[in-house]
Amino acid sequence: MPPKKNPLNLNPLQLRTLTLLQELARLENKPAAEEGAFQITALPDPHGNHFHLGHAVVAAKDATGLRNDAVWTILERKGIVKREPGAAVLTAAGVAYDTGLRDQILHQSNH
Repeated sequence: MPPKKNPLNLNPLQLRTLTLLQELARLENKPAAEEGAFQITALPDPHGNHFHLGHAVVAAKDATGLRNDAVWTILERKGIVKREPGAAVLTAAGVAYDTGLRDQILHQSNH
């Protein structure tokens, strides 16, 4: 039997937020103390209706969870992220979680 898609039953906003946190962790590439975990020290600020993550463009509407305390609380409760002063840690479980949304919300840009 194949593994269950979305085993933590994250809602669409939580899944989009996790996808963005995974990309931020990948781009920052700052390993945390926990093996397989990565620190995130900065969140992007949209300009207009989008923002850039590396070479990708993300619609601001897909990133509303980045500034939503309730979303962070759920992700923390489910063991995906840990908030720390001035940073967040995407746990190994968060890094490995397949949201299935990367290609849908991270639009590759050539500008």
